[in-house]
Amino acid sequence: MDVSSRVLSELASREAALDAQIEAAREEARREVEAAEAEAARILRDAQTRAQAMQAESEAQLGAETARIREEARLRAEQEAQATRERSSARVQQAAEQILRAVLP
Repeated sequence: MDVSSRVLSELASREAALDAQIEAAREEARREVEAAEAEAARILRDAQTRAQAMQAESEAQLGAETARIREEARLRAEQEAQATRERSSARVQQAAEQILRAVLP
């Protein structure tokens, strides 16, 4: 083998080694991208699960707050109705007393 053949052979050998390194780097990059995509998918699933849990908790709190407000409104309405009945009863009694005073000597 002459010098130029050896040089060409050496260059071909180096090129093959570089090609193998490039292919290995591509494969490693592909695995890293797949791992990153899997991690991103896991993070997204976790975030969706948390968001759903937070939404359910928020809805439960809203429901409880709505029930509390309704109960307070019902109690206030009952109290106001009772106060109105008491005032009406007192007025009726006053009117009856005035009528009796006016009618009876």
